[in-house]
Amino acid sequence: MRTEQEMLDLIIGVAKDDERIRAVLMSGSRADSSAPRDSFMDYDIEYFVHDVAPFYDNLNWLYEKFGKPAVLQLPESNTLPSLPPIADTPLGEGHCTYLALFEDGNRIDLSIVSYKYTDNGEPAIVLLDKDNGEGFLPKVIHPKPDYWHIKPPTAEHFRDCCNEFWWCLNNVAKGIARDELPYAKHMFDCVVRDMLDLMLGWFIGVDKQHNFAVSAGKQGKYFKRLLPPEIYENYCKTYSDSNYENFWAAVFSGCELFRSAALRVAGEMGFCYDEGEERGSVNYLNQCRNDNAECRNEF
Repeated sequence: MRTEQEMLDLIIGVAKDDERIRAVLMSGSRADSSAPRDSFMDYDIEYFVHDVAPFYDNLNWLYEKFGKPAVLQLPESNTLPSLPPIADTPLGEGHCTYLALFEDGNRIDLSIVSYKYTDNGEPAIVLLDKDNGEGFLPKVIHPKPDYWHIKPPTAEHFRDCCNEFWWCLNNVAKGIARDELPYAKHMFDCVVRDMLDLMLGWFIGVDKQHNFAVSAGKQGKYFKRLLPPEIYENYCKTYSDSNYENFWAAVFSGCELFRSAALRVAGEMGFCYDEGEERGSVNYLNQCRNDNAECRNEF
């Protein structure tokens, strides 16, 4: 695998040799000094140009400069409804992207843009600026140290998270009872888990050791190193296979974990936790589980 320095030399070298490319910016985890570093980190790169057209869907240019990727995605060309083309977003014209994974394991998310960079505080590193702050990039970028940190919830946000968690569990229960595994798994592993992950992020944030000064990472990828070992062990129990008994066990493990985390957050933040909402949801889960077991025993 090419080293980070080799990759950066390549990225900067391509830009230096092409007068059309006026500046190069790197964002993402490699620009964040607090992010754990390893060889799997992507290179999130922006090339700033006056005209995107010559670079748009230009595979000959990409292959010549960076080599042929093992796997490539062109977001603007994607027709899947679940992955709307970037051209249909407010960015519109003036933007194209190559998501390239190379055979040596390096990945570059390369965006070609023709509009000025907006400094919103996200960690970013200027790799090259041919116009010295008079073109696409400002003279100085001011990253906010807390940009990716867990944000404290408002009382309303906390309430709505709890409501969404306990409400959507009824869909999980019905899906299991009807033997609709794909639906039940999606509702639990995507919709319900999103709320569990959000609550666990706040649980980490209220800890005096962290005090909302850490990031839990995308989809809670840093949970293992930030949560107490016993909490993380319980979190792992919320994942199950397709066996319904194991699935039910995972659901109730998630309920217990959410309750304990929510009570801790509520106590630290001075929020109210709706015990009645929890009871109503858990009672329904038990009813569905028991009714489902009785139905199976009848046949």
